[in-house]
Amino acid sequence: MTTRDYYEILGVPRSAEDGDIKSAYRKLALKYHPDRNPGDKTAEERFKEAAEAYSVLADPEKRSRYNRFGHAGVSGASGGGAGVDPTIFNDFGDILGGLGDLFGFGGGARRGGARRGGDLRYDLEISFEEAANGSETTLQIPRDEPCDTCGGSGSAPGSTPERCAHCHGNGQIRMQQGFFTVARTCHHCGGIGRVIAKPCQTCHGQGRVSRERKLTVKVPPGIATAQRLRLSGEGEFGSRGAPPGDLYVVIHVRGHPFFHRDGDDLLCEVPVTYPTLALGGEIHVPTLDDSAAIHIPKGTQPDTRFRLRGKGMPNVGGRGHGDLYVRIKVAVPRRLSREQKDMIERLDETMPKRELDPMATGEGEDRPFFERVKDIFG
Repeated sequence: MTTRDYYEILGVPRSAEDGDIKSAYRKLALKYHPDRNPGDKTAEERFKEAAEAYSVLADPEKRSRYNRFGHAGVSGASGGGAGVDPTIFNDFGDILGGLGDLFGFGGGARRGGARRGGDLRYDLEISFEEAANGSETTLQIPRDEPCDTCGGSGSAPGSTPERCAHCHGNGQIRMQQGFFTVARTCHHCGGIGRVIAKPCQTCHGQGRVSRERKLTVKVPPGIATAQRLRLSGEGEFGSRGAPPGDLYVVIHVRGHPFFHRDGDDLLCEVPVTYPTLALGGEIHVPTLDDSAAIHIPKGTQPDTRFRLRGKGMPNVGGRGHGDLYVRIKVAVPRRLSREQKDMIERLDETMPKRELDPMATGEGEDRPFFERVKDIFG
């Protein structure tokens, strides 16, 4: 045990509230955590010192004795490491992690015991239409499942696991080192607390066998590439009765020949003839459902975009639909009849000139390009 004042170690006054004490300990535990200070013996001692101070000041009875009698009130048989309530450190699992067993306050969980089954991943490729409308598909998943012969116990029929003689069924072997109780996983039983005397011949004592299982997966409308579907409890089964893991289905959406996706919005390019752009008219563009009409004003320029509200992809969370953006492109025919060629030539003769000035890149710049160049260079 340290001889330093516990309030001084945590940096709090004697009148500190429980929340202040907890906050002070959290800061010190983070600062001097062994993972952040590998090989630093001083930091390790400060880390243990802070834990000792908190174990006393966080316990109302021990804090009262400490306030009255100092270290003498919490040492010996009435205090010390053997009397540390491990539940005091339950709120610091995110900090202590696996160090709980090292200091004897792991919150009651056994390390190395029967572990939860592993998570599985399945990569599912779907079409663009399936992503837009949703779908239902059947997967065939290879995974470990409980052995039918032994019911998952790992023991041969008619026998049961026996209590480990080395840890007496605790799954851990504890040793007292000063203030702290050092707990180590029993290597004879792997932390289970039991050993299998007669292994099952089917699973060889593992309690699990490999099988293929068919699962039905519902893909929600609007799902996108790299999004995951979680099927709780459909992963590998844990050993010796431990809960199963989860199955994660990772989605891959094939591309579309016409639509390009941007979040919930869709983009597409539609070729339109020059007469329609010049004179105006109405065109029909495909959507996810059917088709929609767009009015083209006369004099519409190439690359003009039109927005169709609510015609995009459905939101995977059910919050409506995105929009469809249609970009207009000029459709230039590769082959012309003699009559069409004559008409275009006559149209060309009516134009003021064959070569036009470059277009302005800024808004409001409608003067000829070479006049703006003269302004730039004086």
